[in-house]
Amino acid sequence: MGLLTGALPDFPWDSLVPLAELARAHPDGIVDLSVGTPVDPTPAVVRDALAAAADAPGYPTTHGTRALREAVVDWFARRRGVPGLDADAVLPTVGSKELVALLPSLLGLGAGDVVLHPATAYPTYDVGARLAGATPVPVEDPAAVLAQRDDVRLVWLNSPGNPDGSVLDVAQLRAVVDAARAAQARTGRPVVVASDECYAELAWDAPWATDGVPSVLDPRVTGGDTAGLLAVYSLSKQSNLAGYRAAFVAGDGALVAGLLETRKHAGMIVPAPVQAAMTVALGDDAHVAEQRERYRRRRGALRAGLEAAGYVVDRSHAGLYLWVRPDGGFQDSWTTVRDLASLGVLVAPGAFYGAAAAGHVRVALTASDERVAQAAARLSGA
Repeated sequence: MGLLTGALPDFPWDSLVPLAELARAHPDGIVDLSVGTPVDPTPAVVRDALAAAADAPGYPTTHGTRALREAVVDWFARRRGVPGLDADAVLPTVGSKELVALLPSLLGLGAGDVVLHPATAYPTYDVGARLAGATPVPVEDPAAVLAQRDDVRLVWLNSPGNPDGSVLDVAQLRAVVDAARAAQARTGRPVVVASDECYAELAWDAPWATDGVPSVLDPRVTGGDTAGLLAVYSLSKQSNLAGYRAAFVAGDGALVAGLLETRKHAGMIVPAPVQAAMTVALGDDAHVAEQRERYRRRRGALRAGLEAAGYVVDRSHAGLYLWVRPDGGFQDSWTTVRDLASLGVLVAPGAFYGAAAAGHVRVALTASDERVAQAAARLSGA
């Protein structure tokens, strides 16, 4: 216990408590946009599937049912431009955060191994490396770093990015994959590229809104070979399934087989009713389109309010957040959080996401239409 507490940073959101109290003191209450937790109903078609599978007295399969894995394969072909994925190279996970946090350990990384992750990033990439005893290194250009270092064993990509909504195009993804393969050939040691893609269905700007967000498993990226590559995905955002802990990893069949073997020993299994619900959710595009439109409306209202109040929205091409800074020069993100909390609007400071993010705040789209309208009105009035 002492080792873990000494190795890990404090949980960032705990430090928001005083500012949450400030926002809560607003006469019309708090509008909490600090965490990306869905607030809309879980689709009825998914709830029905969960209920129908509720009689589940036996242990579920760690690998996931064949129906679930084939639903993932079909979804990749239909929605992500990735045809011909092997169903055996798919593995359901207990949400995506646990896989992000545990992947370095599951891959056997440790002291002397380096994990690259985006310079502006969700903190779990850093935490996962520390849990394994490896060294996390935030980078802007992983391909360039791979060409210079021989100790990199895992590269995390995040596209669309949390918190900034940035998207990697095919050429950028291919550059990282090529650099990782060149590093592996040079050192004789494996280099895994794992891409966290859980916001891929929430694209707002061209060309991503029409052409789709590319996956690291896209044939234009892989050259037809998924060796060394993993794509991580969650149904939390597109299907309002955060409470189900419904996610999966797919890609290199050998890597997935290794993960599966370890997870069998550890008992890391997605419950059978959740597997059934995931299978139905992945086959139903209508509820995803409906949810995307909800977020599109909220995004438009919040962006208009923020810009009216003198803020600038950077990047934010896709995903569940607006990446925001005050117009007119640098301001520390904690000051911006306090400014907005005084209006009863709670957001997350960029300081949570690395030194490169210190001048921005993250504004989530995950509040009801009524609360988003309230936030937009307060901002416009300010």
